[in-house]
Amino acid sequence: MLFDPPLIPATLLQRYKRFLFDAVQEDGTPFTGSCPNTGSMRGLTTPGSRIWVSQHDSPTRKYRHMFEMIEADGTLVGINTGLPNRLAEEAIRAGLLPGLAGYETILREQRYGRNSRIDFLLLGDGLPNAYVEVKNVHFMREPGLAEFPDTATKRGAKHLEELGDMAEAGHRAVMLYLVQRHDCTRFRICADLDPLYAAAFRRATARGVEAYALRCRVTPHEIAATGLIAMDEPAPAVL
Repeated sequence: MLFDPPLIPATLLQRYKRFLFDAVQEDGTPFTGSCPNTGSMRGLTTPGSRIWVSQHDSPTRKYRHMFEMIEADGTLVGINTGLPNRLAEEAIRAGLLPGLAGYETILREQRYGRNSRIDFLLLGDGLPNAYVEVKNVHFMREPGLAEFPDTATKRGAKHLEELGDMAEAGHRAVMLYLVQRHDCTRFRICADLDPLYAAAFRRATARGVEAYALRCRVTPHEIAATGLIAMDEPAPAVL
């Protein structure tokens, strides 16, 4: 996924109210922009960090600038949670997920489960329907190890339960963790920050849910998936 027009470098002053951030452009001009990530962004909001923002000139937008990526731990990290589905679809079509090869049709945002929508429903002749849920990942505490979630997520646990229902109904059910940073070679469920999610993940995989972690290359010019990384077994959840 290419950024067009190119992203603008800036220095982060603060991220606040979940949806907003203040920053300073390289010429010293201060501005306020929107933050397309309502999560905790743990470890990715340090004042003084170098960031890159997109610029939008639509008259209907309150803020022209949108927070896209930040430099942390010596690498660039994508924080826009609106991008993972687009990146995942590009990866599926490019064959970066061999287990999903052969599906000719990719449908977005299809209703399923208990009043939910699945990110992707894959259809292919002679193949079981594949329900694919995508989660954005950008949290790292241990060098090389991406973790999810970075805070408690009841909604995420609900998605795992519904994927388990699809697997038991005879469909394929896939949990895809999209890592928006390139310095990670492994992925693990973060059981200490959300033991309920870790327990839900164990139940889901025991019911037949498949799980994959896909790493991305992040630059000021583009974000693109590059391939799968290893998945560590989650630590036992302490409930």
